[in-house]
Amino acid sequence: MSEQLRAIAPGEALRAAINLGNRALAREEDGELRGITPALAKRLADEIGKPVEFVVYGGAGKTFDDAGEDRWDVGFLAIDPERAKTVAFTRPYKEIVATYAVRDDSPVRSVEDADKPDTRILVALNSAYDLYLTKALQHADLIRASDPGESFEMFRRGEGDLVGGVLQSLQRAFPEGSGVRILPGRITAVRQAMVLPYHDADRIAALDAFVERAIADGFVEANS
Repeated sequence: MSEQLRAIAPGEALRAAINLGNRALAREEDGELRGITPALAKRLADEIGKPVEFVVYGGAGKTFDDAGEDRWDVGFLAIDPERAKTVAFTRPYKEIVATYAVRDDSPVRSVEDADKPDTRILVALNSAYDLYLTKALQHADLIRASDPGESFEMFRRGEGDLVGGVLQSLQRAFPEGSGVRILPGRITAVRQAMVLPYHDADRIAALDAFVERAIADGFVEANS
């Protein structure tokens, strides 16, 4: 095993940041963390020869905010040029779709219809789709919640005209019959990667090779 891979976790355990705001990647079931991100963290800890310690967050924005605070050794974030100024990304291990949900009586019928004056869109602060929409929107206004769960609750209370989110999270939050429908199409396709909370060329190369192996041997697909 690469010494650079072992150097990622200098303490007694591998501290892995897990974002529960995206059910396509991680979720808690019966007191256990399940999904591809905890699975990758456990596999990395096994290769390093240390136990894994999960540092759980409600959203990607909070995960990113703690980069540089020495609270996690490795994390999982959507690839973004602005984030890359602070953290180092591996190759993507998974691509997921972000879209909108609207109330049943909304006149908005597609993602493309959303960007209009006086339209209020709820998003999770510093999520990948928040970062994308901040640059892409021409007319609509963004309302930022602290994490995806809060944005969904705000939408249920009648705030905003649309709410953005990862498709799987929206489907769980707003099932059929809830008075909310999920729009066809996508805001953006989000490429998810493992990250280090700093820049180190040798260590990120070792972590990237780890991700490459996990994709090539079917581990990512089997745990997604």
